[in-house]
Amino acid sequence: MHIAILTFEGYNELDSLIALGVLNRVRSEGWRVTIATPSPKVTSMNGVVVEQMSTLEDACAADAVIIGSGIATREVVEDPAIMSVLRGLDPARQLIAAQCSGALVLARLGLLDGVPACTDLTTRPWVVAAGIDVIDQPFHARDSVATAGGCLASPYLAAWIIARTRGVEAAASALHYVAPVGEKEEYVERALRNVTPYLPAAAPVPA
Repeated sequence: MHIAILTFEGYNELDSLIALGVLNRVRSEGWRVTIATPSPKVTSMNGVVVEQMSTLEDACAADAVIIGSGIATREVVEDPAIMSVLRGLDPARQLIAAQCSGALVLARLGLLDGVPACTDLTTRPWVVAAGIDVIDQPFHARDSVATAGGCLASPYLAAWIIARTRGVEAAASALHYVAPVGEKEEYVERALRNVTPYLPAAAPVPA
């Protein structure tokens, strides 16, 4: 199971790296989470440099993909070299999720046609201009495509992928690991309350 987190120049650390951390709470043979970049290194909006763990081409072959956001997403969707590769993303064989301005990438790829999306407040006008119905909630999914709005909604995308591939209990365990001490049960319950209605068969939130 390979999960690729698309991470571009000017990326938001809270999107790519929190998702990476939550997803890596799963300890399962063959479970692999990578930062997929268009170049050997990318620098975040706050100057954090990460090295490429996988390529965009690798991401198109992954089992699941999270498209992270950043300050240069509008430049990304205007880059023909990047977008031509990303046209290889296929919700028929992959779980595909987008964080904040990553929804703009999905919109440009035609993967949100007829599907409402969540995004951050800054990106909202751009996604609306792309013809997408933006809804005021932290998470939404339809079939194999999910979106989340707000930096700290990134664990919801990670939980959705874990729940879809390893079950709700595994998602709850991963969230419990990272949740604040003294708030763990409350945090897990709230996160799963947002995610489980969008699973193929809505499962009860663990007590």
